[in-house]
Amino acid sequence: MSYFDAASSAPLHPVARQALQASLDEGWADPARLYREGRRARLLLDAAREATADAVGCRPDELSFTSSGTRAVHTAVAGALGGRRRVGRHLIVSAVEHSSVLHSAELHESGGGTVTRVPVRRSGAVSAEAFAAGLRPDTALACLQSANHEVGTVQPVAEVAQACGESGVPLLVDAAQSLGWGPVEGAWSLLAASAHKWGGPAGVGVLAVRKGVRFAPQGPVDERESGRAAGFENIPAIVAAAASLRAVRAEAAAEAARLRELTERIRARVPALVPDVEVVGDPVHRLPGIVTFSCLYVDGETLLHELDRADFSVSSGSSCTSSTLTPSHVLKAMGVLSEGNVRVSLPPGTSAEEVERFLSVLPGTVSAVREKLGAPAGPTKTPAASDSVVVDALGRRCPIPVIELAKVIGDVPVGGTVRVLADDEAARLDIPAWCEMRGQEYVGEEPADRGSAYVVRRLS
Repeated sequence: MSYFDAASSAPLHPVARQALQASLDEGWADPARLYREGRRARLLLDAAREATADAVGCRPDELSFTSSGTRAVHTAVAGALGGRRRVGRHLIVSAVEHSSVLHSAELHESGGGTVTRVPVRRSGAVSAEAFAAGLRPDTALACLQSANHEVGTVQPVAEVAQACGESGVPLLVDAAQSLGWGPVEGAWSLLAASAHKWGGPAGVGVLAVRKGVRFAPQGPVDERESGRAAGFENIPAIVAAAASLRAVRAEAAAEAARLRELTERIRARVPALVPDVEVVGDPVHRLPGIVTFSCLYVDGETLLHELDRADFSVSSGSSCTSSTLTPSHVLKAMGVLSEGNVRVSLPPGTSAEEVERFLSVLPGTVSAVREKLGAPAGPTKTPAASDSVVVDALGRRCPIPVIELAKVIGDVPVGGTVRVLADDEAARLDIPAWCEMRGQEYVGEEPADRGSAYVVRRLS
């Protein structure tokens, strides 16, 4: 089985396993106690904090361990907003932040705060200038991920941090995806990360708050972790997280070069092997191990199941694999195709042979799924007399509305239109993306009795 979903959770690093097993015998006592077992546990916790702070690029007394990366983000957002409440209640985030940030933003709005969501380019990156333009006198906090978790695009954190610093606004960086590859550049104010993203055990988050940043922990006060993370520290897991972070950092330069070559191979060859594919994300400024592409006329859930049967574990941002039945907010913000979306995120140690086998299996798998769904396989029909066609795809999920559009676009003459009636949220994203890929004109969305009517004009 080839595990290609390291962006969700990386396999436990061998060093983490060794450290976890060793510290189970030494780190079980309360580190706040003064007896021998407590002092021993405290030494382990302090050493782990120092090692992690060194990797993050902060002081040990600026770093706390939380129960998860999500908890670190929630604590950071709430604490920073609470500490700067007198400044104002405006929060600024990018449109492609992790859901933990966006959920915190929604909670802030529901409590009377205001939120600006900065749009991104088609590559998935924000413009530093656009982000800076969103800063206001009442901005209490800004949030920007170091790199995107779905498409791997690296964000201009240093430039945004400089703009925030000039405006006196603290910047929170979600570094979950990038911290294993290196420290975050720029004068950030707060940072959150998650150990299981770099091969540490699950259940360990990292929260760094620079000295001088106004921070007011919300909720009941606890004496542990500077009052920022309530509850007894999981010292064995923390020790393992710190040990694995040091280990992956030592291997990062060589492994990054190797994985970047493998993902570049996938980016270049998938469009040549599989027709009607859009590779998404920045082609240059991206993490080493992540490559994401979307396939027209493909049901994402079926595609992932078929790849799993072929012994490949991948993930998807397609609404066809989502419990919410809506496309990934990242793909939606980028304005790219969401149907048939596949994210390949290679863990350290992935071999070239595994990637070659994936590239050999993918074309036949996509073709079989398309055939099962009745996707068009050849030229469109000869133009008919009618200059307008209506496609009723109501009640049908992606990628059926786009498949039906592709089947009938040849039924209208050049200049004619097709109206696709659909009530699947993915159609709002995938029909314009299909037009861009196919060289047709997306006229726009019109209201309908049910769902919406998406109007497409044939140009060729």
